[in-house]
Amino acid sequence: MSTETISDRVERCRQSVEREPDSAAAHFNLGLALTARGLVDRAEHEYRQALALDPDLVEAWVNLGGTLLLKWDFAAAAEANREALRRRGDLVEAHYNLGQAHLYMRDAEGLVDCCSRVVALAPDHAAGHYFLAVGLLARGDLAGARAAVARATALGHRPQPDFLRKLEQAEAAPAVAPVHDEAHGPTKEN
Repeated sequence: MSTETISDRVERCRQSVEREPDSAAAHFNLGLALTARGLVDRAEHEYRQALALDPDLVEAWVNLGGTLLLKWDFAAAAEANREALRRRGDLVEAHYNLGQAHLYMRDAEGLVDCCSRVVALAPDHAAGHYFLAVGLLARGDLAGARAAVARATALGHRPQPDFLRKLEQAEAAPAVAPVHDEAHGPTKEN
């Protein structure tokens, strides 16, 4: 069992960067240590340094995207994860992070697309199923949302009470019957 603290790890990785300033891996590892320490601005810098040295280091793209999510820079987080996925399309974490960016940008279609890919690649990804349910509810697909949240729950994810309340309210709401408008065809009642 290692007795290395997070501070020790940061220092060890910082020294590695000093010894090997042109090593993308050294900058990446320092970024990981800084992220674990909660120093997201510094971590972002190190991930960007790693990518400047090796633009194909997909793990750095994914972690940069995750760091940008922590900084609430959703558009930049989405772009970083897209870069990772351009290089390797089967990265569950990149699809998940991209979905989280879509969630916060209130893009239900993007969230559903990303979470659908997450659960296709990792069928037991509980949070992927949950956020798929969130996107499906936002899209109005109540049966799909109910099925996805049931799977998430079976996998151990605890749904937010607010989500469950909204799903139950939507399921209990009377369906709006279409009304025929002679000029424009079927419309929904207001």
